[in-house]
Amino acid sequence: MEKQKKSDFSFHTLELKPDYEGKVVATLIEKKAQKQATKALLYLHGFNDYFFHDHLAQWANDQGLNFYALELRKYGRSILPHQKPNDFRDIREYFEEIDKSVVQIREKNNNEKLVILGHSTGGLIAALYAHDHRKDSLVDMLILNSPFFEFNLPPLLKATFLPLMTSLAGSFPGLTSPVGLDKGYGYSLHKSHNGEWDYKLDLKPDAGFKIHASWIKGIYTAQKELQQGLDIQCPVLVMHSAKSVKPGNYRPEMQEADSVLSVEDIEHYSHIIGKDVETASFEGGLHDLLLSKKPVREEVFQAMDSFLKKNL
Repeated sequence: MEKQKKSDFSFHTLELKPDYEGKVVATLIEKKAQKQATKALLYLHGFNDYFFHDHLAQWANDQGLNFYALELRKYGRSILPHQKPNDFRDIREYFEEIDKSVVQIREKNNNEKLVILGHSTGGLIAALYAHDHRKDSLVDMLILNSPFFEFNLPPLLKATFLPLMTSLAGSFPGLTSPVGLDKGYGYSLHKSHNGEWDYKLDLKPDAGFKIHASWIKGIYTAQKELQQGLDIQCPVLVMHSAKSVKPGNYRPEMQEADSVLSVEDIEHYSHIIGKDVETASFEGGLHDLLLSKKPVREEVFQAMDSFLKKNL
């Protein structure tokens, strides 16, 4: 495991088992609290994403939590030249790097409590990980920020396109999807357009990387499993915007709503993933609530703080 430092963060390269494309790595990012702490927060990013949320790390440290972020295989700093960015075939491929991160956090760094915070696709991954590990108490709390519980597509596409691409993925995993990410959400975030955030567009492009049939199959299969109900044992907080707007080209209304997922879908499935689930919605929230305008994200931090104090 390689380690490098940058400002207050440490970056650890996690060597993983080779897959169908060859060498695989993930990146564990660490920022310890100023005072000695034995509780930790692990952040899992979303699709077309990577960790640039320094304000989240600072908030966690201020709450007395050691902060970690995991850039999954083929995302962000973990993308290798021979790989299709963001691509995968089975959601549980990601469990290898989560397992390695948990060992680092709990055993090597002596954190006694672990909270996982997952955004969008990271929320779907975190939910299934907590479900699979419900008997070994690896995860003490789960916070889901606009989790990707359902594709936000018209009913006809859900009924035809998703099953078709899932079927084709068996023989043609590298088939490029004709349906991809719209630019509007990215234009609502990056400061070069209409937002306030300065992140690397080569790691988080406005229109995303190419989506392949294998990715659609992996997400669709994971969602179908979740939609049958999970048995997460730890306390869960599911957060989302108060409303959604239709994806597409940028419109000013995208800066005060979820322009990626349907908040109705998130709310609907939140109640079948565990025994102790709370939900919270936020007026003016973006898809990534932590990138919303400052007054909204302060409300989000307050909600997370209350949940932590209640359950940790």
